[in-house]
Amino acid sequence: MIILYLALLVAGGSLFVLSYVAQFRIAALMRSRYPQHWKVVAEPEHGKASAFRTWVRMQHVLRSPALPALEDATIDGWQRIWRYSPWLGWVCWLAALAMRLLLH
Repeated sequence: MIILYLALLVAGGSLFVLSYVAQFRIAALMRSRYPQHWKVVAEPEHGKASAFRTWVRMQHVLRSPALPALEDATIDGWQRIWRYSPWLGWVCWLAALAMRLLLH
């Protein structure tokens, strides 16, 4: 049982990290394959560009229908990973918590 418990914890943590990595992978793919679209994300209309502003704008892009409109299977796959891996991570962590509560 302890192996299953630890596996659920590690899987949950890995899924959260994977969702974080997916954002950077999508950004890298957009920079290399669609520089004109990336320019819209990275360069603000007014004010100074910063890492935080780029991250916020990227969050808007990830939630918008703009990425599926590119019809790029690789970007769509990473977007699905970004969208669903936190949910699966929570399921793993809650299952580990349930195991801990029910078995003690």
